[in-house]
Amino acid sequence: MRNKEIKILMASAEAAPFAKVGGLADIVGSLPGALKKLGCDVRVIIPLYGSVDRKKYKLKKTFSNVLILTNGRIVKVNLWQTNCHEVKFYFIDYKKYFGNKKVYFGNNAERFLFFSSVCLRILPVIKFKPDIIHCHDFHTAMITDLIKARNLSYKTLYTIHNLNYQGKSEIEVLSSGNLAVDSLESLTKDAQDNDINFMTQGIINAGLVNTVSPTYSKEMATSVYGAGLEKIIKQNQSKISGILNGLDVDFFNPAADRNIKYKYSIKTLNNKIKNKLYLQKLLGLPADKNIALVGFISRLAWQKGIELIAEDLIEDSNCQFIFLGTGQKNYESYLKKLGRKYPDKVSARIEFDIKLAQMIYAGSDIFLMPSRFEPCGLGQMIAMRYGAVPIVRATGGLEDTVDEKVGFSFIDFSPEKLFQALKKALNIYYSKPKKWQKIQKNGMKRDFSWNKSAKEYLKLYSKLAVK
Repeated sequence: MRNKEIKILMASAEAAPFAKVGGLADIVGSLPGALKKLGCDVRVIIPLYGSVDRKKYKLKKTFSNVLILTNGRIVKVNLWQTNCHEVKFYFIDYKKYFGNKKVYFGNNAERFLFFSSVCLRILPVIKFKPDIIHCHDFHTAMITDLIKARNLSYKTLYTIHNLNYQGKSEIEVLSSGNLAVDSLESLTKDAQDNDINFMTQGIINAGLVNTVSPTYSKEMATSVYGAGLEKIIKQNQSKISGILNGLDVDFFNPAADRNIKYKYSIKTLNNKIKNKLYLQKLLGLPADKNIALVGFISRLAWQKGIELIAEDLIEDSNCQFIFLGTGQKNYESYLKKLGRKYPDKVSARIEFDIKLAQMIYAGSDIFLMPSRFEPCGLGQMIAMRYGAVPIVRATGGLEDTVDEKVGFSFIDFSPEKLFQALKKALNIYYSKPKKWQKIQKNGMKRDFSWNKSAKEYLKLYSKLAVK
C-alpha cells in the first residue's frame, strides 16, 4: 500500500491551536501536517468546546442534526469543519457535553465515550472511510471497543500519552456509547472489579499500541511506572512500541517567534542575552546579564517533581529562578511562597500564558525538568531550540533526548541529586563560557521536527493496513 492510499482519522480530546490543556494538543495539532507531507490522507476530529474561537479559526457548520443513539435515546449533534496545515479538522457540536469552555469537567468518561461513538457515526456522513483510526489517550480508547462490538472493519492504533490518566469509570457509563458489560469479553473481565478502565480497553483491543518515547514504552511494563497497568502491558508487549514526539519547529523557532522581544538564531546567539535582560526587568528580578537564569514551565502536578526544588537549592545556588504554571494548590502556594521569601531570586507566575512561556524559553540560560516520570516531554526540546540548557531527571523521553552534549541529567529522585546537577551546570556556565556556548549550540542543532517521528508512525500505519 502506497503512502498516499493510507487514510487516517485521528480522534482526540485536544488539538492545538483549537483546544489545549497539555502536550496531547501539541502532538495532535502538528503530527497530522507532517503525515500529510508524507502523502497520507489524514483527518482530525475533536469536540467543539465553548472555548473554541469559531471566527478566528474560520469554522463552518457542514452538517446539522446528525442523529446519535446514546443512553437508549436519540440526540442531535452538529458538525463543524476547518482546515489547518492543509488538514481537515472536524468538530462535534453537542452542548450538553462540550458547550463548557473547559475541556475536562464533570463525568469525563461519559462525555468522551459519547464522543467516541459519534466519531464512528459521523464517518459515513462526511463520506470518509479511513484505513486506520488513530486513538489518543483514554478519551478515545473506547473507539477500539466500539469497532469490535459493532463488527466494523477499521484498524486501530492507540497512543498512550500519559499512563496515569486512565479513564476509570462506573460501569453504567457504558450506556453512553451503547455498550454493556457483555458487549465484549474484555469488558466482562474488566467489570469484575466494579469499574471499567478505558485505557485497559484500548491496550487490549487496539491493533497496535504505542507511547511517546522508546524509554517510556519499556518503563510502562514495570511496577514503578506502570500505574497499575503493568500486567496488562506485559501481556500485550508484542504490539507496543515507542515513538518520540516531535515539535512544531515553525512555531518554536527563536528566529521567527513573534512572542519574544528579540529574535535570534544559532548565529546571533548573543541576542538571547537581550531577551534575558528584558525578561528580568519584566518580572521584577534584578537585571544582570551575568547571573544565570533558570526557567521552569509546567503543569504544577505530582508528576513534575516540584518538591525537589527545595529552599536550600534556592538559597545556595548563585542564580535566579522563574516559575510559570498552574495546577495543584499546594504547589501553587509553595512557589508563591518562594517568590515572596526570595524576591531577588525567584519570580513565580501562577498562570497559563503562552507568550510569557516563549519569553522564558528565550530568556533562560537553564531549563529545569526534574520529573518523577515523563512519557516524552516537550519542554526540554523547546528549551534546546531556544538555547536554554536542560537539566532533567533521566526518565522516559527526557532520557531519550538529553545527553551530556546538550544538557545535564540525574537519576535518583532526590533534592540532593537535582542540586548536584544544577551545581555542575552552573560551574560550567560561570567558569567555562566557551564550553557552555558549545552545549547551547549542540542543543539548537538537534532535529526535533516531526519528520523522523512521522515516518515511524507511517510504518505502524502501513503494518496495520496490510494486516
